[in-house]
Amino acid sequence: MIHTILTYPNPELKKKSAPVTIITDAVRELARDMAETMYDAPGVGLAAPQIGVHQRIIVIDVSGRDEPNDLIIAINPVIVHSEGETYEEEGCLSVPNYAANVRRHASVVVKGLDPDGNEKTWHAEDLLAIAFQHEIDHLEGILFVDHLSPLKRDLFQRKARKAAEAAAAGEK
Repeated sequence: MIHTILTYPNPELKKKSAPVTIITDAVRELARDMAETMYDAPGVGLAAPQIGVHQRIIVIDVSGRDEPNDLIIAINPVIVHSEGETYEEEGCLSVPNYAANVRRHASVVVKGLDPDGNEKTWHAEDLLAIAFQHEIDHLEGILFVDHLSPLKRDLFQRKARKAAEAAAAGEK
């Protein structure tokens, strides 16, 4: 099932997510729905809070449209090691029509559970490392725009406010 993706400035996006304590069929179904929603958007990652569910679940697939799917479902993911630095342009399904350069670690090691409850370790570099950091931030109620300088963040917020006001005026 495809879910509606919450967009900035929805306050639900700023809430921290709770760990998944028991992996049930409902949790596995949620993860499948998240993947379907991500592919439909289309995006390379999605965190449960982006669809209004405050559980620590993320889905990522950076394989690209011309390659076979390489879906990662990570439950309760935690970055246990990071190194290097990269400064790449990021966008977000919850922040449509906006992208900005964000400073991230160039590589990360992430531990979590797969949908069967097995412990997994992912060694990620480049786009996959950025995607892990971006989606895990969502679990903490952090958006990529929160990483911007105060000036760039202020400019973004003004632009977002104007767009929301224009959209509201158009609905009346």
